[in-house]
Amino acid sequence: MARNVKTTKTPEQRRAEAEELQATIAEQVEALRESEAWARFLDFTKAFHRYSINNLLLIFGQCPEASHVAGYRTWQKLNRQVRKGERGIRIFGGRDVRETVENPKTGEDEEQRRTLFFPVSVFDMGQTDLIDPEAGDPTDIARPLTGDDPAGIFDAVADYLTGKGWTVERESIPGGAHGYTDPEGRRVVLDSDLSPAQAAKTGLHEAAHVILHADEDHAEYVEHRGTKETEAESVAYVVAGILGLDTSAYSVGYVAGWSNCDAETIKATAANVLRAAHALADALTEQPEAVAA
Repeated sequence: MARNVKTTKTPEQRRAEAEELQATIAEQVEALRESEAWARFLDFTKAFHRYSINNLLLIFGQCPEASHVAGYRTWQKLNRQVRKGERGIRIFGGRDVRETVENPKTGEDEEQRRTLFFPVSVFDMGQTDLIDPEAGDPTDIARPLTGDDPAGIFDAVADYLTGKGWTVERESIPGGAHGYTDPEGRRVVLDSDLSPAQAAKTGLHEAAHVILHADEDHAEYVEHRGTKETEAESVAYVVAGILGLDTSAYSVGYVAGWSNCDAETIKATAANVLRAAHALADALTEQPEAVAA
C-alpha cells in the first residue's frame, strides 16, 4: 500500500494555497535580485561559455547532474580547483584558423577562415573545490535544508514514483548535485547524504521532472534547461509548502539561478507548475474523510 501524507486540507484549499505559494516564490526571487549575494552569483556566471546544443547533449550524457561546466584553467580563475583524479567531460572545442587557398574560378590565392573542431575536456563544478574558502562562494545562494521530514514526504514520493514504474535510488553523487532523473532508465537518483528535509524536497523536484519533462525529447530539455529547472523547483516549493515543509532557504536561490532572477520567467511557467503541483499534491495526500476515519 502506498504511503501518503496525512492532511486535513480539502482539494479546494490545496489549490488556493498552491496559487499563493507560486506567487510568493516569484516575489522572493525579485527580492533576491537586490541582494549582494545575487550580484556575486551574477559575476560568477558571466565567466561561463555558452555551449552548443550538441556539446550540451555530450555534457549531460556523461554527467547528468552537471550544473556549471568550464575548463581547468577557467575554474582556477574562479577560485576553484579541479580535484586530482577527476575525469574530464569530453566535448568539442573550436578554433578559427586562416588559410590561403586557390580560387578555382580566378586562379588567385585567397585567404579563407574556417573553424577547426577538436576534443577537449571540461569539468563540472561538482568536480572542484574552493581554493580560498575565505574569499567566499558566489554560488551559495541556495542553502541546503536541514532537519527532519516528519510528514513522510520522501516516502510518499518514492511510493508515487515506484507506482508509476520508476525506480528510486539513494547513492553517493559526486559534487554538489542532490539528485537527477534518468528518463531512459526510468530512474530517479538522490544523493545518499541528504538530510531528511532536503531528500523530501529533492524527491518532489525529481517527481516534477517526471510529470512535466520525462516524455519530452532530451534535446528539448537540454536546450531549455533553465525553464525546466525553474518549473521543477517551483513545483517542489509549492507542494512542499502545502505539505508543511518550508523550502524557501533552498528553492528561492535555486529558482533565481536557473531563471536568471527573472520573475517574469517564473510567472510564465505558472500554468505548468500549478498543473504538476496539483497532480502531485493530490497523489501524495490522503483525503480529509480518510484521515477522519
